[in-house]
Amino acid sequence: MPQLSEIRYFVAAAENGSLRRAAETLGVGQSCVSRKIMRLEDKLGVSLLERSNTGVRLTNAGQRYLEEVQSALQQLDQARRAAHSAGRAEAGNVQLGVLTSLAGGFLRKLVIAYQNEYPQVRVDVHDGGRDEHIAALRARELDIAFVPGECESRNCECAELWSEPLHIALPKGHRLAERGTLEWSNVRGEKFITSKMPPGPEFHDCLLRRLASLAIQVEIEPRCVGFETLMNLVSLGHGLTVTTAAWSHVILPDLVLRPLMGKDDVLPFKAIWLAENDNPALRCLVSTAHVLAGRVRRGNSDWLSRQISSDEAPGSTSADARRRDPSP
Repeated sequence: MPQLSEIRYFVAAAENGSLRRAAETLGVGQSCVSRKIMRLEDKLGVSLLERSNTGVRLTNAGQRYLEEVQSALQQLDQARRAAHSAGRAEAGNVQLGVLTSLAGGFLRKLVIAYQNEYPQVRVDVHDGGRDEHIAALRARELDIAFVPGECESRNCECAELWSEPLHIALPKGHRLAERGTLEWSNVRGEKFITSKMPPGPEFHDCLLRRLASLAIQVEIEPRCVGFETLMNLVSLGHGLTVTTAAWSHVILPDLVLRPLMGKDDVLPFKAIWLAENDNPALRCLVSTAHVLAGRVRRGNSDWLSRQISSDEAPGSTSADARRRDPSP
């Protein structure tokens, strides 16, 4: 079986018309080129070159062989370049699972920054619930998931990247709509509606925790609708709901969002991915996310070295800046 180096030496000699010039092109000795080509001819059982004092000339067999191997070499070079690009995340794809709006906030800025840095990588975004996303991570159907709240997933890497202030969504004509900010005591006795579909359960649990911690009672009615439909129901006067700052960028008729001002009225968001996932596009996404959040992990060459100040990091609160941990 001919070796790739033997074929390349033959092609170089044929294209240069000289063993000497082929050797100069390849950066090897002329005798090495001659031996490689003679070995190739022995393996094929035919003469590929006619040698003379003025150079070399292709035989009929050599001409036919050259036409065939040049095409094969071009395909090999193309495959090498494709693999090299994929290894540096210049190409490929990355699968994201999300439980928040992409209309604004940190996650939107992350996707924009990543696409600007790696324009040849395809970014696929998947909606779904926390458990669904984690199962998809383990099945390698997702590369990374961004979820709110606590992160306890066995054998997964987890990093808190940003926090979003909690907001109350209410209809434009509501008595509280004219206020610039709200406190939980303002909604005592109000009716809330929540969604049974992702990310509704996350907000439902957050609502229950905050109300219980403050001993505030409200009526809560779960609905079998998606989150955007839930917001439209709020605008139609069916009740209030709790959400995060990202949804303030979604414009719906007769809907207003007002931030809650308590120091604990923030929802942390975390990234989850499998440590053994060796997708280069994922590693670059994780690095970009850490840099954007102003957090750089030490001791891992996959993470980028630049660190953004807390003023630059989008979507982070002052508490975020104080808690910044280089090894989440």
